Amino acid sequence: MRLVDWLQFLLQKRWRIIMSNVFESIAKGLQEAIELNDGKKVAAKTHRPPHVDVAEIRHGLGLTQMEFASKFCISVSTLRHWERGDRNPHGPALALLNVVAREPQAVIRALG
Repeated sequence: MRLVDWLQFLLQKRWRIIMSNVFESIAKGLQEAIELNDGKKVAAKTHRPPHVDVAEIRHGLGLTQMEFASKFCISVSTLRHWERGDRNPHGPALALLNVVAREPQAVIRALG
């Protein structure tokens, strides 16, 4: 068997393994989605960041509402709602605020 043929064989075999794993992962995900939709408990992992006190984070950084909103790409109106407790941050905003609470300078550097 020529080297080229051998390499093609190995690549095809590797491709079949990869596609098999991808198919299994997709099938498992679909099954979990169906079970979740049917109201069954699913062993999926969810990661929910803990609640944060936005005003406490802002005060700890010594920023005004305008400065905090501008620095972390949040509307002032939304920030005010969070601080008054009218609304709570969730999803990506909650994740961002958790990172800001722990590593504000990293977020500031990342956002430029």
